[in-house]
Amino acid sequence: MNFIRYSKVYYIFSGLLMIASILALSLWGLNLGIDFLGGSLLEVEYKEERPANQLIQEKLEFLDLGEITIQPVGEKGIILRLKDIEEKTHQEVLAELENIGPLEEKRFESIGPVIGRELQTKTIRAIILVFLAIILYIAWAFRKISSPLSSWKYGIAALVALFHDVLITCGIFAVLGRFFGIEMGIPFVAALLTILGYSVNDSIVVFDRVRENLIKSLGKSFEEVVNKSLNQTLIRSLSTSFTTFLILIIVYFLGGETIRYFVLTLIIGIISGTYSSIFIASPILVTWLKRKG
Repeated sequence: MNFIRYSKVYYIFSGLLMIASILALSLWGLNLGIDFLGGSLLEVEYKEERPANQLIQEKLEFLDLGEITIQPVGEKGIILRLKDIEEKTHQEVLAELENIGPLEEKRFESIGPVIGRELQTKTIRAIILVFLAIILYIAWAFRKISSPLSSWKYGIAALVALFHDVLITCGIFAVLGRFFGIEMGIPFVAALLTILGYSVNDSIVVFDRVRENLIKSLGKSFEEVVNKSLNQTLIRSLSTSFTTFLILIIVYFLGGETIRYFVLTLIIGIISGTYSSIFIASPILVTWLKRKG
């Protein structure tokens, strides 16, 4: 199958997705959770019927907690998101909730705004460092390749594919945050970093086969070598991604509420990463060589 022939179609499709993602991020941004903004999160589960949100608001109104976000969880649970509170206020909130009905506290987290801003800065730095490390590693791993493209250009091609995966994932979660109230926390960042590793692994497998075929296929054009390499690694890439996807689907439905959106991030990233390693990273090499020519 000639993958490279339709590279313009891949570029247009990916370009539209990236533009849509940029628009979503510009209009709505990511709905950041307390990990980044600071605040408190309290999850409880009622042993009997879950009370209405309005009743909970009325019970907590006199405590001066500011804006409270109430999110139902499961059949009887609720998650409260509110400003950063002390342990004394935490106990007062629990007491008021227990006046409505018997309950069990599942978790309580409290993060100050200073720590939240520090986490934002460290997250951005971590992602930038990962990008740089990947470029340097690929340039070193393919250092013996100097023709027809320099080794560092393989790193740039992989970086474009990674940026494509991260941007589309963030764009989808900007939409989910705007319309479904899904918040981004530390698990989302961990999932993004996992996606980067998964995507670059797929790209390196294809690039490594390109390197081997450049030596074996003397006399063939670079486009033919890249296309041959994609065909040789296609089944391997799809099989690996599909088995991983099946496991993540099972975990998404059976793994519980706390890791659901972490798993959803991985699902989106793996689909995007598999696509970009086959239809973006390798065709970019051929396009780059043609422009150079």
